[in-house]
Amino acid sequence: MRDRVVEPPGSHEPSEFQKTPKKAAASGWMGSALEYYDFFIYAQAAALVFPTLFFPESDPQIGIIISLATFGVGYVARPIGAFVLGHWGDTRGRKNVLVLCMLLMGVSTFLVALLPTYQQVGLLAPALLVALRLVQGFAVGGEISGASAMIVEHAPFGRRGYYASYTLQGVQAGQILAAAIFLPLAAILPEEAFQSWGWRIPFLLSAFVVIAGIIIRRRVDETPAFQEEAVHGEVPKAPIVQAVRESGPDMLRVICMALMNAVPVATTVFGATYATQAAYGIEFSAATYLWISVVGNAVAVLLIPFVGNLSDRIGRRPCIIVGALGSTALSFAYLYAISQGSVVWAFVFAILMWGIVYQGYNAVFPAFYQELFPTRTRVTAFAVSQNLGTMITAFLPALYAIIAPGDANVPLIVGGITFGIGIVAATAAWSARETHRVHMDDLGRDDAPVVPREEYERIRASL
Repeated sequence: MRDRVVEPPGSHEPSEFQKTPKKAAASGWMGSALEYYDFFIYAQAAALVFPTLFFPESDPQIGIIISLATFGVGYVARPIGAFVLGHWGDTRGRKNVLVLCMLLMGVSTFLVALLPTYQQVGLLAPALLVALRLVQGFAVGGEISGASAMIVEHAPFGRRGYYASYTLQGVQAGQILAAAIFLPLAAILPEEAFQSWGWRIPFLLSAFVVIAGIIIRRRVDETPAFQEEAVHGEVPKAPIVQAVRESGPDMLRVICMALMNAVPVATTVFGATYATQAAYGIEFSAATYLWISVVGNAVAVLLIPFVGNLSDRIGRRPCIIVGALGSTALSFAYLYAISQGSVVWAFVFAILMWGIVYQGYNAVFPAFYQELFPTRTRVTAFAVSQNLGTMITAFLPALYAIIAPGDANVPLIVGGITFGIGIVAATAAWSARETHRVHMDDLGRDDAPVVPREEYERIRASL
């Protein structure tokens, strides 16, 4: 099959086992799409139905706050999942951890559909909801790191950025799928029917997610890089200890770059609150901001593979630096457009900031983060670092609400923080070594030999 790649001897690429890059990319795409579908239907339900179903109705505002807090709980659980599942991926294999992630996510999401309400069982209802959300966050903590490791280690040299980008394309597609299934139900069904049973349908569909995801992922071979380490007895017993000892500075760089999650947070979480809540005095239609999410993700799905391929040509660092600085600088224009009550310009700048320029970072980080670490600790180092950075950004909307109330200069305050984060991320990327012309077996080393550009282009042209 053309999909099977055997690297030539002496190339510093794993050569004892065949690579299947297309099968790995398809598995990563489908798995990430299905798993993030599960993760994001919870976000929809937390805003639309959970406040009245799972919390006391005596104070609706408290119900909304607590409901959205349960969404944030998933982000708190992610570093814990990253630690445990990263260890599993580096000691038991990439394939095994991805099947486990899918099983945990699918089962916990399916069980949400079966939960009793607050009116039926009292405080047990929100307690069970929070417990299942913790399991969701735990599972997601190992998803992107495991899926992108699977793809990168199967990808041929010179095409790692292109193939790894399909992990994030799957994430964006999963968010579109969540909106495509959940929002029509809310629009078509009578409110009483939607509140009583309609909202459960997307969660029940997770049964099919589990079956489809496990079938897809079990058909992919374990990565050649991990198989060679297992054969030669080089699998670490304590990956996190070894990762911190050998790759601590690069883990810190990834934490700083992962703060770029501030851009989608500013667009779809705080931006929607700023534009629609009466406290800010602007009061756009909430439906408008649901469309920003859908269209932004659709644009990203189309753009991501092209940016991944660009990073294989010019390098990871330039793409991430431009994406970080450009998208966070656009946050000023986006928030200013909202402050002026311009729906059209708010929509345009949100799509430009998040759907387009942000992809310079978003499409490239799955390959870049993997390439900063050696095979023996790759999943653990990536998962723990990336999820710590993402967890920090999960608290930004609450911070913005405190320091940028309705009578403040919101575009300047929130835009300034977002742009400051972009500078931090760009600086971290600039300080890292370039990795796109380094062979798989040499990754994670400060002294790794870099393939000369002419030879590299010849190799890429032969693929």
